[in-house]
Amino acid sequence: MGQNPNLWLDTLSPRLVAKRIVKRQEILRSAAAAFRRTGYHGTTLEDISACLGMTKASLYYYFQSKEQILYECHRFSLEMLLDRLSQVQNSQMAPGEKIRALVKHHVNIMIDELQASAMILEIEALSPALRAEVIGRRDEYERGFRDILAEGVESEEFRGHQTKLASFAILGAINWIARWFSPAGPASAEEVGETFARVFLQGLRREEPPQG
Repeated sequence: MGQNPNLWLDTLSPRLVAKRIVKRQEILRSAAAAFRRTGYHGTTLEDISACLGMTKASLYYYFQSKEQILYECHRFSLEMLLDRLSQVQNSQMAPGEKIRALVKHHVNIMIDELQASAMILEIEALSPALRAEVIGRRDEYERGFRDILAEGVESEEFRGHQTKLASFAILGAINWIARWFSPAGPASAEEVGETFARVFLQGLRREEPPQG
């Protein structure tokens, strides 16, 4: 399941592939919202299928089990984060702008893509092999984030922070959004992301030397 999650798509036409990928993502968003409301163990496949107007049998056409849905929620969000990390790392942006871009993208995934739950879903419910895969991908993202912080320290744009602690503080604050954010609240993902990025960068950047 972890190595080739989309192998079944190889036998379909491009039109059907596109249609079913969209449907799988719709299922993941619905499942993530249900996991957020009632927890992984408190959510059944019947709950997920009912929210989508599907039968449980139809749900099995896309996912083999509830564990696979949980795993795919993690994989889906981590792939988006790692794709954006790669884009940022290969750009000519200054370290501060790289951090701003990553923070805003991460917040958007937490709030809009999987309804504030993708990155903090109950990873301990996964089998050891799938859990290790998810943790490995998460660690890959965290290392890339720390590398950009270190780049900012080296260029003297950022203060001389311990980059590992700084990354834990920033990523922990973003992931905690899942505990308090309400889709019915007044702030959009864009507003939350911009506010977080501004606050983090104010703490990271060196103070301007006094003039004169």
